[in-house]
Amino acid sequence: MLVVRLDQVGDVVLTTPFLRELRRNAPQAWITLVVKPQTADIVEHCPYINEVLTLDRNGAGALRQHLRAFRLAPQRLWRRHFDVAILPRYEADYYHGTYLLYFSGARRRVAYSEKVSARKQALNSGFDGMLTDILPPDSAKHEVEHNLDVLRFLGGKVLDTRLEVWLEEEDRAFAKTLLGERGTGPWREVFGLAPGAGLAAKRWPVPRFAEVAKRLRGERNARFVVVGGPEDRPLGDQLEMELGAGVVNAAGRTTLRQAAALLERCRLTLGNDSGPMHLAAAVGCPVVEISWHAKKGDADSTESPARFGPWGVPHAVVRPEQLLAPCRSGCESDKPHCILGVQPKEVVEAAETLLQARACAELHEL
Repeated sequence: MLVVRLDQVGDVVLTTPFLRELRRNAPQAWITLVVKPQTADIVEHCPYINEVLTLDRNGAGALRQHLRAFRLAPQRLWRRHFDVAILPRYEADYYHGTYLLYFSGARRRVAYSEKVSARKQALNSGFDGMLTDILPPDSAKHEVEHNLDVLRFLGGKVLDTRLEVWLEEEDRAFAKTLLGERGTGPWREVFGLAPGAGLAAKRWPVPRFAEVAKRLRGERNARFVVVGGPEDRPLGDQLEMELGAGVVNAAGRTTLRQAAALLERCRLTLGNDSGPMHLAAAVGCPVVEISWHAKKGDADSTESPARFGPWGVPHAVVRPEQLLAPCRSGCESDKPHCILGVQPKEVVEAAETLLQARACAELHEL
């Protein structure tokens, strides 16, 4: 069995229930997972797959991506004689993973139809012709469920929908050491901050993150760890400069698993719609998501928290009430715009509500 997941960090994390349930339904199968190099760290120690292959698509146009997929097939795929190749992505296949399914030589090639949305039909016209099993358009639901519906389509049963990240002891040792060395002081709680996002319009301004952090620090004697990829390093540096003491700035300085290990030690994570937000959920950390998608926006949109929000943990989504002109069904800006409707006071209130609920749950367990 071949599974192709060439998209972003959050997408790969949201696929972890699918990988577990696939193995549960096919305990004897050889399962190969193909991801891009930047996300391989997440699944390197996944116990449900037999091998992880990478396909680098950076800096490549469509034709070059197809050529890379074509070359990977005889080098690594054909010798497996795959029975089934699966692309669980529901929305547009920006990464042209469908070509890898086709070149793999698998007898069955399974994916969602190009007709699931107008955008996908425009970008992936003709892709259905490379498939043998085509899942039809479905109602709006969380992406975890879309992934698992592929397994149900193949006749499998789903028993568990939780996210997972497979950390090693050295990842947890790294987190413990980093927080110990750089977090000295009379701090009571550790909160995660994830100020980055793939699109500029999804990024709540750093000064607002800093305002929220200052209020939580004052009220809860908290310290903070900032996480993110290399592209988020300037945001982490800015937060560190604005907050001063009590901040561990790990943005752009860790592997994905190390970032997850840091978030595992946090009481709460505050972040934009981003990979770190999903990593936090995967390690069981409650999440406050600051979303750019307004309440009046299209609920079926790929940017809707109903589709890609935190999964499986206590969480709150703080988002604007209204879209700002000229945006219509969702924010259409290339810089922070609709998300500016979210005020720091709302985020602090959401965080306090989650923290109080967690404290009550812990008391109940005693």
